[in-house]
Amino acid sequence: MLLVRGSDWLRPLTKAEVTGPATIQRGRGYLQGTVSAACRDYRDLNAGCSPKNRAMVPLSLPLSTLLKHRDCLQKATVFYNVLHQRPWKRDFGAVSAGVGQLLSHQPTAKNYAASVCSSSSDGRDTTDKLWSVYHETKRQTEDLIQVISTNSVNPDTIFANNEMSLRDIEIYGFDYDYTLAFYSSHLHTLIFNIARDILISKHRYPEGLRKYEYIPNFAVRGLHYDVQKALLMKIDAFHYIQLGTVYRGLNPVPDEEVIAMYEGSHVPLEIMSDFYGKSTHGHTMKQFMDIFSLPEMTLLSCVNDFFMRHNIDYEPVHLYKDVKEAIRDVHVKGIMYRAVEADIEKYVCYGEQSHAVLKKLSEHGKKMFLITNSPFDFVNRGMTYIVGKDWRELFDVVIVQADKPSFFNDRRKPFRRVTDKGALLWDRIHRLDKGQIYKQGNLYEFLRLTGWRGSKVLYFGDHIYSDLADLTLKHGWRTGAIIPELRKEIKIMNTEQYVHVMTWLQSLTGLIEQMQVHRDPASQAVVDEPQTKDIFNAQFGSLFRTYHNPTYFSRRLSRFADIYMASISCLLNYDLQHTFFPRRTPLQHESPFWPEYICTSCLKMTFAFSYPLHL
Repeated sequence: MLLVRGSDWLRPLTKAEVTGPATIQRGRGYLQGTVSAACRDYRDLNAGCSPKNRAMVPLSLPLSTLLKHRDCLQKATVFYNVLHQRPWKRDFGAVSAGVGQLLSHQPTAKNYAASVCSSSSDGRDTTDKLWSVYHETKRQTEDLIQVISTNSVNPDTIFANNEMSLRDIEIYGFDYDYTLAFYSSHLHTLIFNIARDILISKHRYPEGLRKYEYIPNFAVRGLHYDVQKALLMKIDAFHYIQLGTVYRGLNPVPDEEVIAMYEGSHVPLEIMSDFYGKSTHGHTMKQFMDIFSLPEMTLLSCVNDFFMRHNIDYEPVHLYKDVKEAIRDVHVKGIMYRAVEADIEKYVCYGEQSHAVLKKLSEHGKKMFLITNSPFDFVNRGMTYIVGKDWRELFDVVIVQADKPSFFNDRRKPFRRVTDKGALLWDRIHRLDKGQIYKQGNLYEFLRLTGWRGSKVLYFGDHIYSDLADLTLKHGWRTGAIIPELRKEIKIMNTEQYVHVMTWLQSLTGLIEQMQVHRDPASQAVVDEPQTKDIFNAQFGSLFRTYHNPTYFSRRLSRFADIYMASISCLLNYDLQHTFFPRRTPLQHESPFWPEYICTSCLKMTFAFSYPLHL
């Protein structure tokens, strides 16, 4: 609530007064005054350092500078939020509003500079000063946590990488698996068990492998697998391995060994996976981007573990190919499809939510189509369970066994009509009729027959490469990524444990940045960064982050998906005129000049505004 200053201080401002020119001008004045005063203190801090240490003073403003102007910062934050209100700013965007309210005074900037930049002859005295600053920062962080804990991220939010308005969308397209149809954890156990038994019966692997069961929380999507070295690992957006996440079998590989094998922690481009995450044409890395790949990663790790435990000499390339073939057989030979169809209630979840989304779009006159790699019988059984026998009436076009991503690139494959009994017809396809089922084909023929081109089309899928990449890069469709793991990660982010660790990590990062001029062991022992990896997944951490950087998966998600969400049901929370805006975040060199950064940089609360948006 904003209050009028002066004699009537306690009177709330009206909406007109809040958004009026005078109020806006006053808010801009607060912002400019805060930045100017803070920058003056920054110059004082820089001047207070010795020439040797001056170069090490960070570009970001020190804690004490912002504390000195906290009253102005409070007003600046409030006015900034008023001036920049957007319909997409929900409850998770309010962290900055409470930053200035809880911070208590530290010494002035000059005293702070003296404590940080002085080169005392007494090492113990310097260390004591560092510890003093450390404990004061920690105390303030504890106060701040109480405010941040009152804010949470809504798991049903749709997050934007690129501005997009549903007002412009006339046609909605969907993948089937993990987009319209969500599966229980029983499916991954089924795939693992069948593929394991295929290895034993078809490829003559040791019978002892039957003792291994599926481990639900072992792997996360987006990991890379070094086919030559039989190593599973997480890699960040800059091709650096996250040390501590490299596994051979079911056991972590020591950091020293990883660094020795790769001559550092960087993975050169020439051995990374290809565009679609595959290990082809000399690439030795395979990236697992499909949700169906979780059982495959676990099976690879279990077989590796068995061989190492029993001192069996084996060729990693053969193991990878055999596991890959076994997993493919589970799908291609229809073993998984038949098992799901026989007990669909056990495997398919949240059908009523997908039905509600399709019904909403239909009632608003939107055209819809389905393009899936799954066979007709499997899709028909699932959609009948989710929607009802008349499910085809909701879709203007239905394409099965499309063979994505080849469907988006290969112009040679024509469409073929499929009867209700699964028989293939031989007639040439001149139009795509509603209520009919078509097999294979290609996107270029699809565009010619429907005329559905460009940004009026929005397609949803769970596989960033096979479903979304070509559509956004080559054809200009809008794309929506379905990331089921997002719901679990957001729930973890909303816990007190995560808020505590993350807030302290951000504060400590700023502290380390300012204190790095002190390199003696006693000073270095003052700061010790906590880790957030184990909060999400004990082996590989978050799907979206590696330390300070986004993961390789996260970077690709931001490039190929305009919006992303935990499930298609998130659309139910928005009207079809809604515009999604990405959070405006500064580039690194722009940060000190952004008011939102100034209001939060005192404790380095960049996680509320940084990539990816939901973090």
